[in-house]
Amino acid sequence: MKSTMKKMTCRALVVSLLALSFQTANAGMIGADRAAGAAPVDRGMVLSVLDRAETAAQLQAQGIDPAMARARVAAMTDQEVQAMAQDMQTAPAGAMSDWAWVAVVLVAAAIWYYAYRK
Repeated sequence: MKSTMKKMTCRALVVSLLALSFQTANAGMIGADRAAGAAPVDRGMVLSVLDRAETAAQLQAQGIDPAMARARVAAMTDQEVQAMAQDMQTAPAGAMSDWAWVAVVLVAAAIWYYAYRK
C-alpha cells in the first residue's frame, strides 16, 4: 500500500515537473512601421492607466502625486516605456494563475503526505 502510494506520488510529481517546465517561444520578423509605432501606443497605454481613479488613489495613498507620475512617464525613454507596458500587460490582475494554484496544491499535498504518514 505504501509502496504504491509512493510510486503514484513520484509519478505525479515527475509529470507535473515535466509539464510545467516546458515553455514555447515564438519569434518572427516585424516591419519597420510596427516597430517605430509601438512607443507612442505604449506611452499612451501607460498614461491611460495613470489617469484611472483607482490608480490615482493608490498613488496618493503611497505619497506620490499623480501629476508627477505622468511627468516621469513622459521623461522615460521609449525602451523603458515599452518594458513597463509589457509588464503591465503580462502581470496578473492581483491573482495567481491556474498553474500556480496547481503547484500550491501539489506542494501542500506532498508536505501533508510526508509529514503525517505513519
